Amino acid sequence: MLAAALGGLMIAVSAPAAAQQGPLPVTVAKPLIKKIVEWDEYTGRFEAQKRVEIRARVSGFLDSIHFKEGQLVEKGQLLFIIDPRPFQAELAAAKATLEGAQSKFKLAERELKRAETLVKRGHTSREVLDQRRAERETTRTDVLAARAQVRIAELDLEFTHVKAPIAGRVSDARIDAGNLVAGGSSQATLLTTLVSIDPILFTFTASEAEFLKYARLHQTGQRSYSREKDKPVSLRLMDEDEFKYAGRMNFVDNELSPETATIRAQARFDNPDGFLTPGVFGRLRVAGSEEYEALLIPDSAIVSDQNRKIVFLVDAKGKVAASPVDLGPLHEGLRVVRGGVGENDLVIVQGLQRGRPGATVAPREKILQPDGSLKPKSGS
Repeated sequence: MLAAALGGLMIAVSAPAAAQQGPLPVTVAKPLIKKIVEWDEYTGRFEAQKRVEIRARVSGFLDSIHFKEGQLVEKGQLLFIIDPRPFQAELAAAKATLEGAQSKFKLAERELKRAETLVKRGHTSREVLDQRRAERETTRTDVLAARAQVRIAELDLEFTHVKAPIAGRVSDARIDAGNLVAGGSSQATLLTTLVSIDPILFTFTASEAEFLKYARLHQTGQRSYSREKDKPVSLRLMDEDEFKYAGRMNFVDNELSPETATIRAQARFDNPDGFLTPGVFGRLRVAGSEEYEALLIPDSAIVSDQNRKIVFLVDAKGKVAASPVDLGPLHEGLRVVRGGVGENDLVIVQGLQRGRPGATVAPREKILQPDGSLKPKSGS
């Protein structure tokens, strides 16, 4: 009897509660209006702006190594010494030959002057005079050839001191002191390699569709070409979240690869501390548009409906409607909406499970902030 009475009481209490239940509450917000620049991102790899293979230019025994492997070196810094003694001897011999040629030239000059005097006095023939002139020109040529040999010997001696042609980071020595090295040809011994560090290049590829997009934007005046103007870019390393390295585009190739349908491009970055290293991967961001005014909504407010994306809008009477949207990229955590939502539309941003097309809800409007948070609307 008591149980039946309690049961009747529970039915009596719950029935009015169900009857009093009205439209379910949802949080709505108008799209954020903000001037933005759309960014395209590419994965690529750092490359040295200059890379030099240090090879011997003369043959001989490697006498000594004058750098620490892997260190930074300055332009003109001594790296290797090839035994200079044979080349010092060759230089001394070339100088001796030059002195002999110069002595013969002086003698030929005196003989020519004597012949000219004798011809004037009629004591010798013009044939002898012509012979003396020919001897002088021959000895003059010998002097020039001897001087050239001295210069060659000086260069060979200079090449025994192998110096860094650029500033950068040197690799390890590929040969030990005491070994014979071959020089002066395409098969010359590789001593080490040297790469420049500052500035450094970042190389990446863009697809044919992306290339055509930039070309169309340039054609319509919406965006300048990177070929004509060094566009600013930013970059992050693979273990970083922030695009903190600033650089500029400096090269776009003149054709697309027929194998991959991509085009190669490069950006230039200052690297004074040498932290950015050739071969390291990174993620580059380049402006894909000029600055424009965009509508932004939270990505969480977007629902997938088969092959399309929709958002739920609430009208002034609290009625829910589904609106297909044309979406752009993410910008600082918010999604760009190109179409399907107006700047004064109320979009359900919280409580999506309560919003069904045709249903009536109780909207609570908040203000969408640039960081994606929601701020209560004053007066609500």
